[in-house]
Amino acid sequence: MDWITHDEDVWFDFRGDSPKQLTPGRFYKGTVDGFADFGVFVDLAPGVTGLLHRSELDRRLESLDWESGDTVFVQVKNVRSNGNIDLGWSIRQSESEFRGARVHDPDGDADGEPIESDEDDGPTPVKKTPKGGATKSQAGNGTEAAAKRESPTAESERTDDAEDEDESTHEDEAGAADSAFEFDGETADEDAAAETEETGTEPETDEPSTESEESDEEPERVGVDSLGDRVGDLVRIEGEIVGARQTGGPTIFEVRDETGVVDCAAFVEAGVRAYPEVDEGDVVRLDGEVELRRGELQVETEELTELTGDDADAVARRLADALSEKARPESVVPLAADDAVDAVTEQLADAAESIRAAVLESRPIVVRHAATADGYVAGAAIERAVLPLIREEHARADAEYHFFTRRPLDDPVYGMDAATNDVTRMLQDNERHDEKLPLVVLVGVGGTTDSLDGLGLLGVYGAEKVVVDAESVDAEIEDEASVLVSPSLADVDAAGLSTGALGANVAAAVNADVREDLGHLPAVSYWENAPEAYVDLAAETGYDADRTRELREAVALEAYYQSYQDKRELITDLLFEDEGGLAGHVSEQYRIKLEDEVETAEANLETRTVEGVDVAVLDADSYSHRFDFPPTSLLADALDRQAEDDRAATVVYATDELFVRADADIDVRAAAADASEAVPEGGVTAVGIRQNRVEFLSGAREDVVDAVTEAVVSQF
Repeated sequence: MDWITHDEDVWFDFRGDSPKQLTPGRFYKGTVDGFADFGVFVDLAPGVTGLLHRSELDRRLESLDWESGDTVFVQVKNVRSNGNIDLGWSIRQSESEFRGARVHDPDGDADGEPIESDEDDGPTPVKKTPKGGATKSQAGNGTEAAAKRESPTAESERTDDAEDEDESTHEDEAGAADSAFEFDGETADEDAAAETEETGTEPETDEPSTESEESDEEPERVGVDSLGDRVGDLVRIEGEIVGARQTGGPTIFEVRDETGVVDCAAFVEAGVRAYPEVDEGDVVRLDGEVELRRGELQVETEELTELTGDDADAVARRLADALSEKARPESVVPLAADDAVDAVTEQLADAAESIRAAVLESRPIVVRHAATADGYVAGAAIERAVLPLIREEHARADAEYHFFTRRPLDDPVYGMDAATNDVTRMLQDNERHDEKLPLVVLVGVGGTTDSLDGLGLLGVYGAEKVVVDAESVDAEIEDEASVLVSPSLADVDAAGLSTGALGANVAAAVNADVREDLGHLPAVSYWENAPEAYVDLAAETGYDADRTRELREAVALEAYYQSYQDKRELITDLLFEDEGGLAGHVSEQYRIKLEDEVETAEANLETRTVEGVDVAVLDADSYSHRFDFPPTSLLADALDRQAEDDRAATVVYATDELFVRADADIDVRAAAADASEAVPEGGVTAVGIRQNRVEFLSGAREDVVDAVTEAVVSQF
């Protein structure tokens, strides 16, 4: 028997040479070509490569076990006019999971021919589809329904073709769903005619049923938050289109009302944009049936209308009022007694409102922080608070990865390199996937003029910026940031406040439900002299001094390796899920590596006396492993903390940079300016104010080190 197989049920071997020859909606066999931060490149044929964007995956990009050269199956969702190919995720990743395989040879004689399976169990044939497609009820139990309609006489006279049609109702779930989109009144008339012909009995039409009368009534308007209890019901939703994406089948509209966001599928034909007049930002009324798709709520759209005038205004007011009410925290209660935090509770509320509003408006959130223990604690605290809100707001299983990203910075400065990276990503996501511009949260990395250029670039594109900084913030940043949280604005002494402690308080303001999870984080963020209030808070939550030290050291070590990655799962395990085993193991490695390096460095310290003041100087190029842990900045910190002599400062220098550590406050900008005047050919500049870091030209290194040392001593 000749089986007719749907494109959605088989995979294709593409033998063309142009993206335009591909057929959207089909699944193709491909080869992994490479990886990027935003997805996977897959070769479908020589010279024909598509992108499987991270937003299309049902899991973290890092969790894929694919390697370059692996065979994979993907769906072609769209071929753009410029030749770019948008690919979709296939849950079927072996030949046996499909119901067949065919050749796609656009210019050859083999086009459409079946392919013998390479796997032992082979493909399962798919039956023919009846004219007009199966209804939803037939899709679930088609053979039984057909049998009830037939008389014994009609059954004995069935032809093979009719038998094929009847058997076709055993289609898989995906095929049945697509058929449901195609079902209309015309198909219903054909079914009624078929029933009359086969049984000789006219369908009952004398009295309209109560069910028919009820179906003419307008559906009830409901909130998205109630859809979980309405699966199978016809409902009405009024809200804003916050996203629209075209798949190989239906168009998916993300609709937000005052209670949440839900995906709504609208179908005209495979790969064709439904309701092209409706776009992101429009206010709409949508009628449809609530369904579960692979465990996720989705509304199958029956009618969608763009609202205008008073109707649109009323919905917009509801959304705005609900957003303001939901986004602003009712109160901000600091995690522990801290005068610096008490002074910025209104600022914390402003930051929390911006972050919560981004979640409610389906805007991605990007958190930038330094790749240090302190920075990771602050970033992870905000992550801990935001992810539950995203999961609560969005039905998609991958929403927490799609709408939240944490990106560490090697240098604690939001410079042009980091900003360019962020802007490039956000513009690509906006162009290719209609994502909204993100909210960028800068924790401990955006408070100085070093970050002005980066913040300005974000501002050119209208991205909102929240700057959270425990230290003094330069005046210019106040004009550049959308929301600024810093005790320096409240004119209080914040010398004892860490970025991690302030970040944890921001997180508590964002989501009060995670306060207990955050109690130990402030103490973890301090290398020494942690405020007693935070030490006591950590102890109350089960973390004594040894546990917080182990966590701090473990995070510091992991922060160094591949510092440009967020390490979400690993950091979560360390800070929130670990009973001590993981942190203990990693912190032991930290101590071994650091102690070996410090021992070597101390044996090679040079003591210089300038104007009666002793300064320890280390050539890190010669007496440390520059490309292994610890980094030069952390080595300088350790040498300063463990100093047992009367040195006033420690200067650690490498090829073209140096770090100053001292007990007294050092104005590194002033020191760099003095050194630049003394060595004008040295290219001396202060580039990392928070790290007391100075850069220079390597050819003038010795002169610059002398000049900076003298400039530092002159400030004592």
